[in-house]
Amino acid sequence: MLHNSQKDFLKRHIGPSSEDQNKMLNQLKYKSLDDLIDNTVPKKIKIKDELTIGDSNSEYEALRKLKAISKKNQIYSNFIGMGYYGTYTPYVILRNILENPGWYTSYTPYQPEVAQGRLEMLLNFQQMIVDFTGMDIANASLLDEGTAAAEAMGLSHRLNKKDSSLVFVSEDCHPQTINVIQTRAEPMGLKVLVGKENEILDQVKEDLVCGILQYPGTLGDIKDPSESISKIHKKNGKAILACDLLALAKLKTPRELGADIAIGSSQRFGIPMGYGGPHAAFFATKDEFKRSMPGRIVGVSVDRHGNKAYRLSLQTREQHIRRDKATSNICTAQALLAIVSAAYAIYHGPDGIKNISERVSQLTKNFADKLKQSGYELYSDYFFDTVTIITKEKTDQIYKNALDQKVNIRKVNSEMLAVSFDEKKNVYRANQLLKIFNAAESIKENPTENLPNLPKNLLRTSKYLEHPVFNSYHSETEMLRYLKKLEDKDIALNRTMIALGSCTMKLNAVAEMIPISWREFAEPHPFVPIEQMEGFRTLFTDLKNWLRSITGFSGVSFNLMQVLKENMQA
Repeated sequence: MLHNSQKDFLKRHIGPSSEDQNKMLNQLKYKSLDDLIDNTVPKKIKIKDELTIGDSNSEYEALRKLKAISKKNQIYSNFIGMGYYGTYTPYVILRNILENPGWYTSYTPYQPEVAQGRLEMLLNFQQMIVDFTGMDIANASLLDEGTAAAEAMGLSHRLNKKDSSLVFVSEDCHPQTINVIQTRAEPMGLKVLVGKENEILDQVKEDLVCGILQYPGTLGDIKDPSESISKIHKKNGKAILACDLLALAKLKTPRELGADIAIGSSQRFGIPMGYGGPHAAFFATKDEFKRSMPGRIVGVSVDRHGNKAYRLSLQTREQHIRRDKATSNICTAQALLAIVSAAYAIYHGPDGIKNISERVSQLTKNFADKLKQSGYELYSDYFFDTVTIITKEKTDQIYKNALDQKVNIRKVNSEMLAVSFDEKKNVYRANQLLKIFNAAESIKENPTENLPNLPKNLLRTSKYLEHPVFNSYHSETEMLRYLKKLEDKDIALNRTMIALGSCTMKLNAVAEMIPISWREFAEPHPFVPIEQMEGFRTLFTDLKNWLRSITGFSGVSFNLMQVLKENMQA
């Protein structure tokens, strides 16, 4: 028997009332839903036992329970980096996009006549990526940086006219990216070589499918990749550069350095870390490769009245059309999160992004200076936001000191620690970290602006975000009106039902979406010690057991954000 609050959820969200159900059952000559199931589902496949998924909850009870679970996650100050960084989601974007059903319940934009707002914002995302990378064309996002790197490898493989099967991956790439590439390469019949550029690229005599480099490297060091890119080209491979958007506000573009493909994550442009995702990756390349690109591309066309219109271009790349010709599957985008990161760039504009980039790098440089004054040796003197410190026998003690102060840093190995700064870090946090390292001095509140940590030969001179859209909406009211104008061009659940099947979030109750913005779920870094994430571990365990009970399988894998939503539905 369901309580009234539980019935209320069903009444508000499921649709047909008891009266509606009885009318349909009478028409079909069945007494009840159980009678219908007994007469339509073969007895051989019908589950006889009750599902062991516990009792149902009302929305309010579920939110109370989930809030209690969330409090089990310990929120430390994170300096781990590795492609994931703290960021502020501007409130005008948080309230009017991420938490707005006009944006999060809309259908995949295959029908341009009811998706002009989202298509315009995705075009803004593409323009943002083209500007920062210097490449000719960008798609409308991919799933994450590792996936984007694997897709770049796939593009290189499709373009490969020779019998080569070797893929080089620099050991300076993020570990998770290397793992994804290795996994995806196996079924493609490709062999992955991981190591130092100046060693493997000189030793290999065979042609390459591609070479994948990180800029800046996972340990923070900035080095000119031009020579390695040239070596990859001499071996007939495509040069893929995994890069950081915020760093590209200060550093030369991948195109200027000779890269064929640029990939990375837009997470630090206003998207919470969320214990690893979801985030919108980017993929940019040369125009000549556009027909082999993965994912979707938004293009500009003209309607029959002569007005500008946006549409998805070259759609045969996705599986919903001509599956045998597709270069990627249908679920290749993170549209909502790409829209958030594009809105972040629009709201801050080129000057705002430049200021954030300089502030982050300046704080990192000041921190590094104080460490050197205290006798520490750095892994590299050239860095943007990540400093790797050679700590030798002090490594374990410093790492323990950090944990004791509720601070997470990266333990590279037994002799090195790395710390990464981001938009949310300030002088107070930097000085707290200096104390953990037992540094002799602290950073003053208004340090001199000077960035010798950025190599002069790699400093960016080209402009970016020059399109009017990135220079027009910098006040909250201007941004609010622009977002509302775009929202009004779309159809989502806040206007009418969309009679199409979908894997989008359109059928989620509002209560299911609320926890996504909670600090305990939004802020954790994916590589924090697992004992800090008891709340997430509880969710994972519960959902795994529920799905095992429902499916009968002994093991289950799942997407992180799905965990939150499924717990709200339970």
